[in-house]
Amino acid sequence: MSVTNLTSENFATRIADLNANEWKYLGDKPAVIDFYATWCGPCKAMTPVLEELSQEYADVDFYKLDVDQENEIAAAFGIRSVPTFLFIPKEGRPQMAAGMMPKSEFSNVIKQTLGV
Repeated sequence: MSVTNLTSENFATRIADLNANEWKYLGDKPAVIDFYATWCGPCKAMTPVLEELSQEYADVDFYKLDVDQENEIAAAFGIRSVPTFLFIPKEGRPQMAAGMMPKSEFSNVIKQTLGV
């Protein structure tokens, strides 16, 4: 598995319909979305961590969303700083974490939040 880039087109089919009145996750397994920017140093530093985690957690979908390219989606989630990560369990509400984190901490958040 690897990290997939999200656009407004595939977000609506893989993640959720932002025009719906309530959150309904469309994926078939838990997911992590990395809200990033190409100019962001910490975002670049997190890229290899996400790639490694995507190999270790085959039951989790990993996505990247460029906040400058997809500013409507970023605004819908209230993204104010990058990197920000959205952890989406199969059932229940997604949770956010802002800022860089070591791989071990990221792995712990995946286990606790997504139950994998």
